[in-house]
Formats: sequence, C-alpha cells, structure tokens
Amino acid sequence: MTETSPSSNHDIQLNVADNKPLVWGSRTYVMGIINVSPDSFSGDGLDNDVQSVIDQGLRFQTEGADILDVGAQSTRPGHEEITDHEELRRLIPALEGLIDAVNIPISVDTYKPVVARAAIETGANIINDIWGLKYDANI
Repeated sequence: MTETSPSSNHDIQLNVADNKPLVWGSRTYVMGIINVSPDSFSGDGLDNDVQSVIDQGLRFQTEGADILDVGAQSTRPGHEEITDHEELRRLIPALEGLIDAVNIPISVDTYKPVVARAAIETGANIINDIWGLKYDANI
C-alpha cells in the first residue's frame, strides 16, 4: 500500500491491489467482513473452512464490496485471547485462498505485529488494527 498525493485538500488516495486507488473522502467504500474465528460475535465464524471463506469472499465481491476484511481473533466482549500461532493458523490459509479467488483489496483485522507482518508477506493489502496502533508499538 502506498500513500499518494491528495486529490483535493480533503481526499487521501491509497493505491492497493494492482494500483487500484481508494480515494478516501470521494465516496463511501463497502467492506465485506469475513470472520475465521469460531467464536465470532456475529455467529458467522468460518474457522477451518477455506472453501466457505472463498465462497463468502466471492459473494461479497459480486454484491459490490470494495474491500474484504478478514479477522481470526475474536474481539467480542468476553473473548479469549489466542496466541499468534493460533491466529496465523486460522488466518493464513483463508488469506491465501482469498488472494487467489478475488480481485479486490484484502484487509486483515489484527493488532499483533507478528500476524500483521505475516499477512502482508502473504499478500494482504491493508492492516486493520482495531486498537489504532496503540496495543503494541511494534505494529
């Protein structure tokens, strides 16, 4: 992901996924959320089912999503913290499957530096840190 010059005083353009620009401030972008955690707050956790993840990603893309956001660590109230290893075990196969199947940017929802680094190395375009980079300064 690279930041480029703003197209106006208020817009910020980010080039992601084959240099398809996202111009913040120009319009509303729709993000399809895919949870690969078995204890997702929305009850849609697709843990260990890569084909279901791919199918959901393709459905979101067909229905007009601009970005997919994949998360493997539940953050619902009362959630249990999982290890980096477990988060990667859930995330990477799903991420690899989506990268091969869709042609829209993929965001990974994580606040852990090890997971963020592995996600970018695997091909994620965006890191969505719900802590706003304040949970761990190394991210």
